[in-house]
Amino acid sequence: MSCNTLEEKNAIVTGGAQGLGEYLCHRLAQEGANIIVADLQIEAAEKCAEDIRTKYGRKALAIQVDVTDEEMVSSMVDETIKTFGSLDVLVANAGILISAPVTEFDINRWRKVIEVDLVGYFICAKHAIRVMKEQKRGSIVQINSKSGKVGSFKNSAYASAKFGGIGLTQSLALEVADEGIRVNAVCPGNMLDSPLWVNSLYKQYSKKLGIPEEEVRKQYINKVPMKRGCSYQNVADLVVFLASDQSSYITGQAMNVTGGQLMH
Repeated sequence: MSCNTLEEKNAIVTGGAQGLGEYLCHRLAQEGANIIVADLQIEAAEKCAEDIRTKYGRKALAIQVDVTDEEMVSSMVDETIKTFGSLDVLVANAGILISAPVTEFDINRWRKVIEVDLVGYFICAKHAIRVMKEQKRGSIVQINSKSGKVGSFKNSAYASAKFGGIGLTQSLALEVADEGIRVNAVCPGNMLDSPLWVNSLYKQYSKKLGIPEEEVRKQYINKVPMKRGCSYQNVADLVVFLASDQSSYITGQAMNVTGGQLMH
């Protein structure tokens, strides 16, 4: 049921065709927003947009975009303005995760993570700000990670990109605060029921640690004071708040959604 918190706001969600991004597209639409589903996977993006139009009666448009390609990103923002008239919210969700021990980490794969997760965020924010400055309003929300606050074992590229993302969030927030634009980051904990964990990580960690998959899950839950993993809904609740006018005095923040696992 819609609360209309984002009634008639226009939002871009990058990486919006699958996983958390798809969930966020649906949740923002449920709250009243019109949605640009931006993703490399155009067929999945079109399906998501169609589902939103059917389910919530909101406007939704799928756009194929590679966030590391500035021309595509600029075109995406221009298309948003042309179609919806304004851009109120950018959710910079697109990202990849490649991990390896430092001595075995191929430099091109390391750079790829930085390129997508950090440079891609910068490019999307740059072009969102370009139009938000003219409007004198807007909210940018980066989906970061607890790995943006604390180092991550054999995961140096991802942590480096996410640490950089928080620095970028704070720097942009300072730069555009007097333009009516807010920039914040959301740092989720481990999403233990997400496709990434269920289809991949449990198997990987089970093999690496020599323990059953259920034991892997238990170990990760035991790291969390609230004794449960982070859900898509937990993340979406904060994204909606930061996208809305209810957070009008909040900018430059990197907020944890970790069940108490991280407290700084």
